[in-house]
Amino acid sequence: MAAELLDGAAVARAIRNEVARDVAGIVKRTGAAPRLAAVLVGDDPASQVYVRNKIAACREAGMRSDEVRLPADTPQERILSRVLQLNEDADIDGILVQLPLPPAIDRSAVVLALDPAKDVDGLHPLNAGRLQMKLDAPVPCTPAGIVELLDRYRLPIAGRHAVIVGRSDIVGRPLSILLLQRDATVTVCHSKTRDLPSITRQADILIAALGRPAFLGRDHIRDGATVIDVGINRLDDAAAAAAIFGSDSPRVRSVRERGYTLVGDVHPVEAALRAAHLTPVPGGVGPLTIACLLRNTLRAARLRRRLVAQ
Repeated sequence: MAAELLDGAAVARAIRNEVARDVAGIVKRTGAAPRLAAVLVGDDPASQVYVRNKIAACREAGMRSDEVRLPADTPQERILSRVLQLNEDADIDGILVQLPLPPAIDRSAVVLALDPAKDVDGLHPLNAGRLQMKLDAPVPCTPAGIVELLDRYRLPIAGRHAVIVGRSDIVGRPLSILLLQRDATVTVCHSKTRDLPSITRQADILIAALGRPAFLGRDHIRDGATVIDVGINRLDDAAAAAAIFGSDSPRVRSVRERGYTLVGDVHPVEAALRAAHLTPVPGGVGPLTIACLLRNTLRAARLRRRLVAQ
């Protein structure tokens, strides 16, 4: 068996085209495009890349965007004050706080400071609670993208056993709610789960979101499963890349020439031999996260401006 690769990049392009069409309609009706503010605290290289990609995606969709950069040593009070300023700015429709924040910053305090109406990541407790109660709310971007991918490939959710490895409040927990609401049977595993392979091998849909390179392999995957790999791990050791991809893989050359390659939380070679469907890294879940961020920003703009979708 060779797994069919689920092209998250193609699905993301479709979503972005839909958003761009609707943004053009808003501009025609109101004269002003939706506007997103992305708050970046510190100089983490990966976070800088993510924010840059999100800003570029906004521009491509016809949205306005602002990058609000603060030094890593910015006092928490200053960060909270800046978030409150963005809350009060009537021209800002959505606010994104790029995670992770520096260790000295209380993430919960920053999330609680967000105006729920502008919280495009769906992290504020009010939005998380509304999602739990099946009320209208911004759905966290990565879980929304995963469900969108399954739907557009017509992969059934109802009645399937979904196993999620990772319980973060950005991916694992909200995704479990979405899948339960779609009538899946859901198991959430984590670092304290005993005999993990015996559980993951039961999965019809296996989602890996634990942040460990190529951790889930052949022993974790049932034949014919759909495997969704959320992990994006930077691999800068050529020998480690060769052990995963094979010594003649272009990924190994990438490490030697560029200094790194990317690998997910699933062993790509072993998973491809077991799974029926598999998301690649890169090109799988990552582009969907950005596309759903644009869609959430569009949603926030419509609600704030009292615009009915046409």
